[in-house]
Order: sequence, then C-alpha cells, then structure tokens
Amino acid sequence: MKVTESSSGYENLEQMDTIDLLQNINAEDHKVAPAVKEKLAAITALVDQIVPRMREGGRLFYIGAGTSGRLGVLDASECPPTYGVPHDWVVGLIAGGDSAIRKAVENAEDDPEMAWKDIQAYGFSELDTVIGIAASGSTPYVIGGVKTAREKGLLTGCITCNPDSPLAKAVEYPVEVVVGPEFVTGSTRMKSGTAQKLVLNMISTTVMIKLGRVKGNKMVDMQLSNIKLVDRATKMVMEATGLDYEAANELVHSQGSVRNATEYYYKNKG
Repeated sequence: MKVTESSSGYENLEQMDTIDLLQNINAEDHKVAPAVKEKLAAITALVDQIVPRMREGGRLFYIGAGTSGRLGVLDASECPPTYGVPHDWVVGLIAGGDSAIRKAVENAEDDPEMAWKDIQAYGFSELDTVIGIAASGSTPYVIGGVKTAREKGLLTGCITCNPDSPLAKAVEYPVEVVVGPEFVTGSTRMKSGTAQKLVLNMISTTVMIKLGRVKGNKMVDMQLSNIKLVDRATKMVMEATGLDYEAANELVHSQGSVRNATEYYYKNKG
C-alpha cells in the first residue's frame, strides 16, 4: 500500500544553525499536545470499553511495527513494575518479534497475518482488547491484526496520526491524532511518535487507576525491584501510617508492597 507523506514545512535543513534546528523542532513539538487534546473524547470512549473487559479478566494487546511497535512494547513493559500487574495483562507485540525492538527486521510489517499469529501465542478471549499503533494507518501487520481480532469478537482500537486511514476504518474505536508534517519528511518517530506515546500513557495510566492499582496518587502496588523503589515505598508507608523510617522499611520488606504494608498496619495496630 502506497503512503503519501506530507512534506516538511522547512527547507534546506542541512544549512540551518544548530539553534535554528532545535528551535524549529521544538516549535513543531508544541503542536502535539493540542492535537492530542482534540481527541480526548475518542480516547475516553476507548478506555471506557477496555476497563470493564479487564475487570472480567481481559487483557490489552498493542500491535505495531517500527517506532510504533517499540512504543507499544515500552508502554506494556512499564505496567508490571509500575502497577504490580502480571506481565500478560498488557502485552506489546512488534512486527518481527522482540529482536525488532533493537534492529529493524526487513519486510516484517508487510505480513497481514503475522500479528494475529503473534497474539495467538498468548491465547485470546473476547474480553481482550487489541490496539493497533501505526502513524500512517496503513501498516499491513497492524491492519491485518485488528481485522482478525475484530472478526474473532475482541475489542479493537487504534492510534494513528493520519486522517481517514485504512487502520482507523478497520477498528471500532479509532484515535486519530493528526500532528501535521514531520520536521524531517516522513520521520514519524518525531511528532507522530510523541503523540502516540502521550496517548499510550493516557490509556494505560487511566486503565490502571480505574482498575484500582493506584491509591490517592500513589503507586501502591509497584514492584520493589531496587533500592530507590524500596526507599520510595518506605516513605509512602511513613506518610500513610505515621511510622518512622526504620519501622516503615521493615513493614515494606515483610509485606512486599505499599498496599500490603499499609493494610497490615491498620489491621493490626493497637
């Protein structure tokens, strides 16, 4: 499928001074958040469909190629340490497999059947959601994946930066964040990638909050995988209970999470 790329609004980039390059890139970046804001209703509609399915045991799959796939993998990989959820709750799949995270795999995105095969490796149910991520909205790997997922009864959504794309037409809940031409023509890792990252942050964070994985504004279920996070957890327990650092730290270690430590304290105090 041929994709028409909008030409950059800038010419002769190689002749610009460093400060001019940076200022112009920054000026383009400032267009991204307002473009995302325009799509809050579409993001809300998608999130409000995902949450009840995940409450019933459904999972969230991201599928993408290249930068889009890497962003999906990034968002999915951050959910377990941040919210203490199982690694298969949110799954990021990239065309070409995990090796494509670091090195492009030639023609991997051109197979319209591969994404569904990748999803099947995890098993699937009608409670699952598949979100296709593609800046152009034309990637065969992604379109084929969401089409089959929809046929199988899964919820489908997408994040794209191209209006009226084949991908948006293939899903039930499209999010089309149109950011305009890239500073370097066709370099969708720039504004398009930023827009996709912002939307992914919004989706996963809001879903996890609504699933009860945040209390107040704290990551009470985060994994205590290093000294920094144990220290953060200890201070959170101190704030919640009034304990001193040593006692809170001991409670964190014995109970394994901020949530468990706080609940244990209030259940057993006095």
